[in-house]
Amino acid sequence: MPNPPYSSSSGSSRWQRQPAWVRKGLIPALVIALLAAIGYYVYSTRTGDASAAGKAADSAAAKGGAPGKGGGRFGGVDPNRVQPVIAVPAKVADVNVVQTALGTVAALKVATVKARTDGLLQDVLFREGQIARAGDVLAHIDPKPLEVALAQVEGQLARDQAQLANARLDLERYRTLLAQDSIAKQQLDAQESQVRQFEGTVKVDQAQVDNAKLQLGYTKVTAPISGRLGLRQVDTGNIIHSSDAAGLVVITQVDPITVIFTIPQDNLQRVLSQLKAGERLAVDAWDREQKNKLATGFLISTDNQIDTTTGTIKLKAQFPNPDAQLFPNQFVNVKMIVDTRKGATTIPLAAIQRGAQGTIVYVVKEDKTTTVRPVKMGPSENDVVVIESGLAPGEVVVTDGIDRLREGAKVEVTAPFVPRARGAGEGRRGPRGAGKGDGKGDGKPADGAPAAAGKADGAKPADVKSGDVKGGDAPARAKTEERPAPAAGTENAPAKVEAKGPADAPRGGGFRDMTDEQKAEMRKKFEGMTDEQKAEFRKKMQERRAQQNPQ
Repeated sequence: MPNPPYSSSSGSSRWQRQPAWVRKGLIPALVIALLAAIGYYVYSTRTGDASAAGKAADSAAAKGGAPGKGGGRFGGVDPNRVQPVIAVPAKVADVNVVQTALGTVAALKVATVKARTDGLLQDVLFREGQIARAGDVLAHIDPKPLEVALAQVEGQLARDQAQLANARLDLERYRTLLAQDSIAKQQLDAQESQVRQFEGTVKVDQAQVDNAKLQLGYTKVTAPISGRLGLRQVDTGNIIHSSDAAGLVVITQVDPITVIFTIPQDNLQRVLSQLKAGERLAVDAWDREQKNKLATGFLISTDNQIDTTTGTIKLKAQFPNPDAQLFPNQFVNVKMIVDTRKGATTIPLAAIQRGAQGTIVYVVKEDKTTTVRPVKMGPSENDVVVIESGLAPGEVVVTDGIDRLREGAKVEVTAPFVPRARGAGEGRRGPRGAGKGDGKGDGKPADGAPAAAGKADGAKPADVKSGDVKGGDAPARAKTEERPAPAAGTENAPAKVEAKGPADAPRGGGFRDMTDEQKAEMRKKFEGMTDEQKAEFRKKMQERRAQQNPQ
């Protein structure tokens, strides 16, 4: 019997007749198998690429090729590679021994202006924040009640003075009558006593008059000292009293002004010895970030006892403050010069490193290699530190690029220092290739250095480094111009080499190809750079060197 034709309904019914576990598990199994196949393909592709890259790297290393970018400091770097660094020579200079401390600005004088008599505040004659002088009238108190009191005591004084005058006249009469034996002696004595009583009454009245005048004068409130006025504490129209704690306004004398700071007790004797010798110790006040110097003053006094809780002692310094750079209760950093080291060996602080040997520096030797040198540090001032031992003046130390160095590493000093020696009688450096300067130099090259001519026919110019010759008398390096291939028939013509002077020196030729003026300008610019700018500069120098000397 022939099979019936296939229909979609028959296929669907056949799928429905399959067991339930087949229908539910087949689709997830297919999905999982597909994902596994995709994962295997991706894994095998990446593994193959990594293996090929590893083989290529091993082949390049076997041939002595340059390492890749992933070498870094701790792997893959050629130990013989010349590292660009920045170095400076150790110098002999006078260094100040500076004592640093934290201080607080304090006004030289502080006065709270209070009313010395009670009354109504009638007028306020000052502006908040203005500078007042001693004796300036700041406010007026209503004087009428005190004027009335003055008139009253003046009337009592006039009355008692009249009684005193009458008593004195009676005393003279009694003395005449007693001389005539007309009255008793007792009556004369009584009159004398009455005169003395009136004299005492008049003195009391006079004192009351003076007091009333004094109270009337207190109605004008004046500044007791010169200084800056603060905020007004009482407004016009209020009744003020002499017992008010806040007063009317506070005056602070800010020019000159003082700074109170503390130093450890171990440093006290050094300061006292300078004060006993009559020295005036200079003191500088700096802002919170120690970037701006606010004022320069001098030490005026020390406290009479040491704080046992902190082991410090207070010192007071005075500063001129005409521009109001210092303000009362302002926080400042204090630097006080307590001594000066004459003729000390100094290097920048950036050259100091700390390692297993203690404090060390990297010294650049004459063969352009570095060596680790332990040193003993002394006092420091700003960015300069004194070297007590381990380093001689003139030795060159690395200040930047230290993280790439090791013992015996080869370096190239890029900026700001290029070692060179100049003759005692040399003049200004002449044009490049001239052979000698226009001063008093002898025009001879340095010992062991080949001479270079200004022009040469078919000869290769000598390459002389600026660090190996004597200043302006050194012959310059001649540059060969790039030229197209010679035309037919001119192959045997002599090669023409043209020397270039400083004005014609190509840009990007390197620090050694610059003139003395360009080098000085480069050093000056480099000293003013930030750390980020220095790093960018070194990066550009490395890229330029890689372009000029491709591997």
